[in-house]
Amino acid sequence: MSRADLARRQAELLQALLANGPAPDGFDASRLRVEAAVLRRKHGRVLAYQRPELAEALGERYGPLFAEFSAGRPKKATERSGAYADEFATWLIEGGHLPKPKRRLADRLRRR
Repeated sequence: MSRADLARRQAELLQALLANGPAPDGFDASRLRVEAAVLRRKHGRVLAYQRPELAEALGERYGPLFAEFSAGRPKKATERSGAYADEFATWLIEGGHLPKPKRRLADRLRRR
C-alpha cells in the first residue's frame, strides 16, 4: 500500500469516527458508530474539565448538547481545545441554550 493510499484510508477512518462519515471498506459500520460515540463522550468530558462553568450551567443537558454540537462540527486535529470550547460556548448561546453574557465571551469563559 502506498503512502497516498494509507493517508486516504486514514482520512476515511477519521471521517467515519469524528464526522459521521461512511465506514471505510473493511470496517464494521456498527462498531465504528459505537467507537465514534465513545470518542465524542470522551472529548465532551475533556471539554467539561477545561470549561467546568459550561457543564455546570447546562447540568444534565451538557452531554446531549455536546453530542449534537460535535456531531455537526467535529474538532479538527490541528485545532486547539480552547478554541473548540469557545466555539461550543458560542453555539450554545446562539442556540438559546445559555444566556448571552454581559461581558465578552472570552473574558467570561476563560479560566483565570
